[in-house]
Amino acid sequence: MRAASGYREKAPSRDVVDAMHGPLVIEFGTDWCGHCQAAQPAIASALAGRDGVEHLKIEDGKGRPLGRSFAVKLWPTLIVMRDGVELARVVRPTDAATVTEALRALD
Repeated sequence: MRAASGYREKAPSRDVVDAMHGPLVIEFGTDWCGHCQAAQPAIASALAGRDGVEHLKIEDGKGRPLGRSFAVKLWPTLIVMRDGVELARVVRPTDAATVTEALRALD
């Protein structure tokens, strides 16, 4: 797993995301969001050992086109994808088991 540390302000376009190959987790949120901060240990635990999964943390908010294209409404939202196709989604996870269950869609 290639994990990102902070949320990236500059997001790829939806076309770029849809063209990505392999397993991908896109995490939408912000560095100042309390729910996002609280979810980090659970997300990191669930992604541990998943070396082939790319993890993109994208800063989201009003007018951010990538988050809107995925209809993100609450943070953090994790989109589990393979080859540009959404397989699972987790909104505001509070434990690693919830994230791990979504990641099973990649197996």
